[in-house]
Amino acid sequence: MSFYGILACAACYGTSDSPLAKGMNWGIFSLLGVITFVLVSIASVGFVLARRAASNNRNPESTNSNSVSSLAQSAPTTSIP
Repeated sequence: MSFYGILACAACYGTSDSPLAKGMNWGIFSLLGVITFVLVSIASVGFVLARRAASNNRNPESTNSNSVSSLAQSAPTTSIP
C-alpha cells in the first residue's frame, strides 16, 4: 500500500506561496467576511428591536393610539329603530 496519495496538499503542507494556497486563503477570508456580515446584521436587528422595546416601555401612552380599547371608547352609539 502506497502512502504517497494521502499526503497533504500544498495549502496544508509544503509551499505556502503556491497558487493553491493563495486561492484557499482567499476562500477562507471570503467566507469569514460573509459570516461576519451575517452575524453583525443579526446583532444589529436585535439591537434595534431592543431599543424600540425599551423606548415603548418608557412611553406607554405613545405605543399604539389605535388600540381596541381606545376605538371602543370613541365609537358612536347608534340605536336601531
